[in-house]
Amino acid sequence: MNKEVKPETESDKVNFTHSVEIPKFSYFKKPIKNTLPYCSLNLFDVYLLIKDNTNKQVTNELRAFTSEKEAKKYKASNFDYVTFSGVFTARNDKSLSQHSLLLTIDLDDISNLEETKKQLLNDEYFETELLFISPSGKGLKWIVKIDLSQDTHRNYFLEISNYLLQTYNLIVDPSGKDISRACFIGHDSEVFINPIYQPYEEKF
Repeated sequence: MNKEVKPETESDKVNFTHSVEIPKFSYFKKPIKNTLPYCSLNLFDVYLLIKDNTNKQVTNELRAFTSEKEAKKYKASNFDYVTFSGVFTARNDKSLSQHSLLLTIDLDDISNLEETKKQLLNDEYFETELLFISPSGKGLKWIVKIDLSQDTHRNYFLEISNYLLQTYNLIVDPSGKDISRACFIGHDSEVFINPIYQPYEEKF
């Protein structure tokens, strides 16, 4: 990354007029083989990383590859990543310290990105926490909130995957069922974040 990401300190925190609890999760430095977290970030921190130009160059370079094999290798070596579903001491399900109550839905090879974005943002059952174009430029990362008092992470993933297939004919990457699922952070100037976090937006 072009700029250093630092762990949140008391002086960095934003004072809300109305308190809004913003989910936190682990952030990992490249490459993907690094499984020890660098720090914990929150949803708005990652929104800013995706929106600004921090990862624009590496994202453009990734999308210039014509070989899928070479693109995958480049992505694994050059992109930092997060585990949206929680804070971990290491990237594996057994090392979960705290679940963020977020679930990552990874949609690959979408023919009409803008139409699909509208469908997800307007879905009547699931409210979008974060939505952005994947580093490859061919898919979407849809982050939604779940309630673990009602069901398990895995069951939520399976139910939402089935719902998206039946409702929009969208096929979800099955790896999202893992709580420690890694999500690469690329660039998308049109990234969407839930408006409930607007006080953060106004601060910046």
